[in-house]
Amino acid sequence: MRAIPSHFFQALPMNEERVLALAGVFQGASLAQQLATEGRCEDAAFEASVGSVFRIDADSVASVYGGVSGVRRGLRTLVAQFEDETRDIAVMRMAITVLRLERSLSRHRGLLDRLREGIVATQRQVEHFGIEHPNVAARLAEVYSTTLSTLKPRVMVTGNPTHLQQKPNVDRVRASLLAAVRSAVLYHQIGGRQWHLLIYRKQCAMLARGLLTGSTLDDGG
Repeated sequence: MRAIPSHFFQALPMNEERVLALAGVFQGASLAQQLATEGRCEDAAFEASVGSVFRIDADSVASVYGGVSGVRRGLRTLVAQFEDETRDIAVMRMAITVLRLERSLSRHRGLLDRLREGIVATQRQVEHFGIEHPNVAARLAEVYSTTLSTLKPRVMVTGNPTHLQQKPNVDRVRASLLAAVRSAVLYHQIGGRQWHLLIYRKQCAMLARGLLTGSTLDDGG
């Protein structure tokens, strides 16, 4: 079979950079859903997503997540949502709402400034406690509640009431959603649009599979 020219992939509406940013959105939504239903989540993915909130001036999209492996859960979620019959409707709904919420945020300059200030202040806690410390998730949750939660549409999270009544778990849910919004901002900055999810699902899944394969090979797996 003849090789596909590299410029073909450059011309695709969904390129690797946009897929990575979109995977960040879906990873945040997936983590929030897992926390809401199981009371726990994949720690490595959570730390990569939270870490992306603080990487504002990264050199590349992949470096926002500490490398492609940092958003591997999001890539797997993308493939499941766009190709498999076992797609999670709740995760898809949250991801779409996050993309709409990011557009709403972009129209509120004052709120956007407050969000940035809150993230900068939280960065100092990261430097002191480490990114995995509960205080960091609690602070990000507070930033989310005082900024993004005041906008419409609101991201609705459903799950086990027991888990949704535990503050440390709720903090991690909100921190995950904040990370999803950060990825939505990045996705829009590099040309991604919500309607791309409907029109270019196959391209998105194809690129996500390629990134997953490359990430596994890079890790020696």
